[in-house]
Amino acid sequence: MALYCWGSTVHGELGLGGIEEEQIMTPREMDWSQAANVQQAACGGSHTLLLTNDGKLYTCGNNDHGQLGHDTNNLPNKRPQFISALENYIVTQVSCGLSHSLALTNWGQLFSWGSNATGQLGHDLDMVSYPAPRMIKSIATKTVVQISCGHSHCLALTNSGELFAWGANEYGQLGLGTTGKKVPTATLVKSLAGIPIAFIACGGNHSFAVSKSGAIFGWGKNTFGQLGLNDLDSRCYPTQLKTLRSLGVRYISCGDDFSVFLTQEGGVFTCGLGTFGQLGHGTHGNEILPRMVFELMGSKITQIACGRKHTLAFVPSRGKVYGFGLGGVGQLGVGSSVSFNTPQIVRGPWFESFQIDAAQSTLIVGKIFSGGDRCFVSLLSDASAGEACGSADFRLYSPDTQILSLTADASRELAAVQAEQTLDMDLISLVETVFKSLACFNASWLLPNYEHICCTSKHPGVDVGAAEEAFECIRKIEHDTLKQLIWEAISTELLSSLVASPADVETLRVYLTLPMYHEFINAKNYAKLHSPFSQAVQNLQKIPLKIVTQWWSNQTKEYFERLLENFKNVVLYIMEFKFPKVVGGDTRQEIRYEPNLAAMLNLMAMLYKINHTLRTEKLPYEQFHINEIDDMFDIRLDYVRWVSDTNGTYFSLCNYPFVFNASAKTLLLQTDQSIQMHQAMQNSVNQTGLLAMFLPEVQTIAQYIVLNVTRENIVQDTIRELAQYTANDLKKPIKIRFHGEEAEDAGGVRKEFFMLLLRDILDPKYGMFKTFEDSQSIWFTEDYFENEDAMFALIGILCGLAIYNFTIINLPFPLALYKKLLGEEVDIKDLRDLSPMMAQSMQAILDYAESDLEEVFDVTFSTTRDYFGEMQTIELKPGGEQIRVTQDN
Repeated sequence: MALYCWGSTVHGELGLGGIEEEQIMTPREMDWSQAANVQQAACGGSHTLLLTNDGKLYTCGNNDHGQLGHDTNNLPNKRPQFISALENYIVTQVSCGLSHSLALTNWGQLFSWGSNATGQLGHDLDMVSYPAPRMIKSIATKTVVQISCGHSHCLALTNSGELFAWGANEYGQLGLGTTGKKVPTATLVKSLAGIPIAFIACGGNHSFAVSKSGAIFGWGKNTFGQLGLNDLDSRCYPTQLKTLRSLGVRYISCGDDFSVFLTQEGGVFTCGLGTFGQLGHGTHGNEILPRMVFELMGSKITQIACGRKHTLAFVPSRGKVYGFGLGGVGQLGVGSSVSFNTPQIVRGPWFESFQIDAAQSTLIVGKIFSGGDRCFVSLLSDASAGEACGSADFRLYSPDTQILSLTADASRELAAVQAEQTLDMDLISLVETVFKSLACFNASWLLPNYEHICCTSKHPGVDVGAAEEAFECIRKIEHDTLKQLIWEAISTELLSSLVASPADVETLRVYLTLPMYHEFINAKNYAKLHSPFSQAVQNLQKIPLKIVTQWWSNQTKEYFERLLENFKNVVLYIMEFKFPKVVGGDTRQEIRYEPNLAAMLNLMAMLYKINHTLRTEKLPYEQFHINEIDDMFDIRLDYVRWVSDTNGTYFSLCNYPFVFNASAKTLLLQTDQSIQMHQAMQNSVNQTGLLAMFLPEVQTIAQYIVLNVTRENIVQDTIRELAQYTANDLKKPIKIRFHGEEAEDAGGVRKEFFMLLLRDILDPKYGMFKTFEDSQSIWFTEDYFENEDAMFALIGILCGLAIYNFTIINLPFPLALYKKLLGEEVDIKDLRDLSPMMAQSMQAILDYAESDLEEVFDVTFSTTRDYFGEMQTIELKPGGEQIRVTQDN
């Protein structure tokens, strides 16, 4: 291995020693004993940090502010020098600002040193600089996994998914919602809470965070469009860059005032300041929207790196490093001080495909680094068939840099822990962190192979099967401490972190996965589990709530059924134990408001609506019924009070009609009928009495509807009799008198009347209805000649009167009629209820996928029917008889 460098070395920042040159125009090998072991180079304004594979940190360059960390003097070093203050630590990551430095250890501890003029060291002290590494105590209790520095501000991501920021905030680059005042201590960026962040990056005075599924959030300075938001307004809070979401950005590198994005497919997009050609578009203009670098199209880029005003990109298939932008001090490595606005090949001693003599080099590019006005490239030995097999791919994240999540292996490990086994501390830490953290929870069980990229309302990106397997493992846990840790984390921390206005759609994954937790089956947990979850769902604002309902609607029948049953069981549990049974007499009691019961019923109402309007595979409505309600509560009294509640403040089961079975609905319907009949009869008495006060002779207003009919002309007589009554009169009880018969109508005559009347109306001599032999259902005919409005209105009135007067009638209409009455759409499934044979024929046409449909079926958009013994053609659309049915229409 070897390390090559080029660019400015005025202060010795390239670590080449006491050389006369201040600018290195082409890649030059570092003659240093540890050069072959360098795993990361971080470049500040004019100083450099070099981290070796064994976790040792070396620095060189300017030291005016103690940024080299040697705690001796402020003299520069032109050779890399070991930071002895960190000799007892294993450093895993480093980052630099203009004049300050950060180092992260393998234990997640964070050290800082150098300039502290704007609080960028995070020590909350007034000292202008610190020449030696000092642990940042404000996040000492956290385990940091990623760090990034801007000019004078810093970001740190912890393994629990929390993002902290501190330092300069003139442009809002800390993302805290404010600007101006410096922030000297690590402060949580609350607006990104719950988002599973995968990557962070800082530019000069701007910042980015990338989620697990490729959502990009930017904030800070935007004077040149470096945030890519299609404007020049700086942001003091994270703002989503929506234009690149579907492309799956995996890595971002930033210069002073520009940004470079690397996508999953290896594409490169740039935006921001372009004065020196650093955007690579062949111009010197700025870009306020990310624009693809077309010169690199067709090449899969795996690494990008930005300096102050220049950019590097690596194409492994060609073994080539490209540079573009400012080149005044040789930072492009092309042998001159010329700037370029299109990618130029950096000529180095590494292997490149198609070179004339491949044997000239056995070195391949390992990693590229850039910052300030300089660049570094680590080289690996042994090229294989012209492809850089050992090169790093910045699109792939190291597990050590990622927030924690619950993997399949970890789930199985939890299930395998014996009841009395001593727990591993790492396992305890994993459980506590993942189940307490909304971000970690949302980072778990994602679809494999980057299929989770671009999380939307139609694509949650969750592997539901993997989540179910994981929760099945959790259900099998025998160790009491582990079970209690998970329970406490979810019930006290996770649920309390759910907010009404989440930062992004990815934070909503918890609503899809958490209900799989087996403790939802236990209704006794409702106060700490079901109720908070239900309340969190109902508190969601309109758009996130719509997304959650869409996700639920797209789940399997088994998932949705389990979700419903869990909350339905809680309703039953609360009804049984929160409403003690009355001893003796009528044990049914009055329903009253109970907040947990209301929360459960409201969620059930949401599930009912989803099932009714969104789901393709619907649950039977009977599954929403709570059959015990009529035995537990006086639903007649509840209905009366609900009807009388003009303010809408009374808590009533009648607000949730889906819980009533047919028996309960019949009882409620009878209750309503009795109320209306009583009111109609009472109104008649009151009206008669009122008129009698002013008029000498007043005819008594009848309290009943009395229909005088003959058996021979029952239809015409009924029409004549009903015409005498108003709509309000129809709410009175009905009595029937057959001409010439003295029988008093106590209910039996009424039943006989409806039976005879409907038999005549359905008789083919009227031609109003057609019976379908294969289903025995009836439907309206198209050829009815009589007074259609009067007859059909009569049928409607008769149906209402029959039901209203507690009389069962047989009208074998299919479900489609009731759908039409409710304004709902009908489809081929409804046709199947009416005519299975016709529906089967239509389905055969729909299912036929071959191109010869026209020849096989030979049908047009028309149908034929028997019209009084003569076959008549009916067009299903204008000109349908001449339009043949094909695969295209």
